[in-house]
Parts: sequence; structure tokens; C-alpha cells
Amino acid sequence: MQSPTEKELEESIKELNEYKNRLEKELVTISNKLKMPQTKINSIVNSHSELNQIKTILSKLNKQKNVSSNLIK
Repeated sequence: MQSPTEKELEESIKELNEYKNRLEKELVTISNKLKMPQTKINSIVNSHSELNQIKTILSKLNKQKNVSSNLIK
């Protein structure tokens, strides 16, 4: 399997960030409609499994991007 290009990494990171932000916004919007306290909303967002998985993947992609950009320099 071929390693992704820096552009591909950047696109993946951008798209995942956009998805993460949409998902967080959705969670907050729904929680606000349910009139949940802000502390509970924060707890839900922080413990959401899919969001945590996305954050982990983003972290790995960013590290990979940094490593590959350092190799190019």
C-alpha cells in the first residue's frame, strides 16, 4: 500500500475536522433543545465514543503529516 501524499493527508484532516465539528454542533443543538444543563452537554460531548475516535484518528493523521513534511524538508 502506498503512503498518502501530503495533500491527501491535508484533505483527510480537513474533512474529518469538518465532520467532527458538525457532530459536536448536532449534539449540542439536540441537548439544548432538551434543555440540558451545560455541564451535562459538555460531559456528553467529551464522552461521545465516535467523537473520541475521530479525535484519535485526527491526532494520528496530524502526526503522520508532521513526520512526512519533516522528511520532505
